[in-house]
Amino acid sequence: MTKHPVYEMPFGKVYPHYVTKAERKNRTQAEVDQIICWLTGYSPEQLAEQLAAGTSFEAFLAQAPELNPNRSLITGSVCGVKVQEVPEETMREIRRLDKLIDELAKGKAMEKILRG
Repeated sequence: MTKHPVYEMPFGKVYPHYVTKAERKNRTQAEVDQIICWLTGYSPEQLAEQLAAGTSFEAFLAQAPELNPNRSLITGSVCGVKVQEVPEETMREIRRLDKLIDELAKGKAMEKILRG
């Protein structure tokens, strides 16, 4: 089975889209960073290093210091696909992040987005 093209895409190419989506709805880059750090365990400094290094999306997730144990509480649909039912682990993590950014853009409170 071939990998999805997003796996090889530098995370730094996807990240600005997350920020733009949030800012269009009067949310901030700092909130996007908080979500990413909560999900992956990266510190803000480590996140900045990963963005600057051009790390692929797949490697960004694989090298995450500690994926949040509460990420299994992230449920719902992204692009019509239930996040919790995505069979491939890397894609499931990508969809979880997409779902959190969607919730931020929809105005959900940070304490609800950051489950637990």
